[in-house]
Amino acid sequence: MPLVPPPRPATSAAAVPPPGEPAPSALLQANTPEWSVGDLAAALKRTLEDAFGHVRLRGEISGYRGPHGSGHAYFSLKDGSAKIDAVVWKGVLGRLRQKPKEGLEVVATGKITTFAGKSSYQIVIDSMEPAGIGAWMALLEERKRQLAAEGLFEADRKRPIPFLPRVIGVVTSPTGAVIRDILHRLEDRFPRPVLVWPVRVQGEGAAEEIAAAIRGFNALTPDGPIPRPDVLIVARGGGSIEDLWAFNEEAVVRAAAESGIPLISAVGHETDTTLIDFASDRRAPTPTGAAEMAVPVRAELLAQIHDLGARQAGTMLRRVERERADFRALVRAIPGADAFLAAKRQRLDLADARLRPALAANARDSRERLNRLADRLTRRSPAIALAEARARLAGIDHRPRTAISRIIERRRDRLGAQAGLLGALSYKAVLARGYALVRDADGLPVRSREAAATAVRLQLQFADGAVFARPEDAPAAPLADAPPSPPRAKRAPRRIAAEPAPKPKETAPEPAARQGSLF
Repeated sequence: MPLVPPPRPATSAAAVPPPGEPAPSALLQANTPEWSVGDLAAALKRTLEDAFGHVRLRGEISGYRGPHGSGHAYFSLKDGSAKIDAVVWKGVLGRLRQKPKEGLEVVATGKITTFAGKSSYQIVIDSMEPAGIGAWMALLEERKRQLAAEGLFEADRKRPIPFLPRVIGVVTSPTGAVIRDILHRLEDRFPRPVLVWPVRVQGEGAAEEIAAAIRGFNALTPDGPIPRPDVLIVARGGGSIEDLWAFNEEAVVRAAAESGIPLISAVGHETDTTLIDFASDRRAPTPTGAAEMAVPVRAELLAQIHDLGARQAGTMLRRVERERADFRALVRAIPGADAFLAAKRQRLDLADARLRPALAANARDSRERLNRLADRLTRRSPAIALAEARARLAGIDHRPRTAISRIIERRRDRLGAQAGLLGALSYKAVLARGYALVRDADGLPVRSREAAATAVRLQLQFADGAVFARPEDAPAAPLADAPPSPPRAKRAPRRIAAEPAPKPKETAPEPAARQGSLF
């Protein structure tokens, strides 16, 4: 919509003003209305927004430095001849499938508006996608390198697909031909229960739904009301790279790599490749091929089982026949009972023939030995040996008693000497000379005046007995020492020595009596 100024009166360019009146240019300026800056900016804003509602711009991102502190993103779109400012609000930036990146050529859809603060126009972007197949492929390769560097595509992460799963989970659109192809193929090969998690397979929000479906299947418990699948199939029909882009999103790839259930990806046709194919455990060329990977052919299994059963039966029959033939050969090789016992019987007859003379000879030898023993017993009777032993015992009967009496006498003398030495060294000998032993109430000796003064009770031990006493305070003046006793004549110290034990008297040896054997 063109910018229209307020109406003004028409003037003739050829008209000549009368003398004293202003010129035509001055009249024109006088009739032009005045605009405020804000009014002009508002009018321009309305004009641009009415003339250019939503537009699609193709250009290269320039000057992008990441989201602002407020969460909005500011940058420019440029081509070879022009440049326009662009802004992406915070709420829209989080939903963009393709995030802005410096130098990336994109196709942005948004609304043209003005920014009065800078007297400039800009585009407020609502959606953005790479421009052309080359840009999509460049972005795909960059994301592939990034995820591969994290190890999400490693071969050792991939798990084998179960041979015959109990339940199969399918993540796909419930209205497309893909789910019908999968169910039909499963019915033909080996019917299995199928759980379908309906999702959008393209467009905004499709990647989040696919990732949530994969994680939702993994969150099921094996024994819960809804059975947990043994294998997952993520499927979609063919399409352009833009249509299949949801399966290249990072959220979908990470969900497939983190899945605890083996996953088969079947996205697009055989020539289509998405990043989920690298993160899955198996890649199928088509959704129908995914169904063929998930289950075996039931008819083939039955035929294989029948073939194995027939082979087993034939093997058992051949084994039985071989064992029967071997048994018959062994039976023929075994000798008969008469042939087996003939040698034994012959040996028994020979032994019987030798046994009787051997028994007779043994009896003769035993009889001779018995006669020799009886003869020896007659010559050496036990009664004679016992009489001789009694005679020898009577001859030595008085000698042990005499030796014992001498030993007792010597030990009695030694005991008396030790008793005398003990009495001389005992404290009782000191008590007998007029001294006393002082003990406290516990029976311990009192060795000082201070200990006697603090004792509660004292025991005085004399030679002829003990008495008890209580200590009193010491007198003011010490008692005079007793006069010394007159000196006593010295006498030679008594010497006590143990006398040696007397030697036994020697007696003349008696003639040894002859002692014979008792046997």
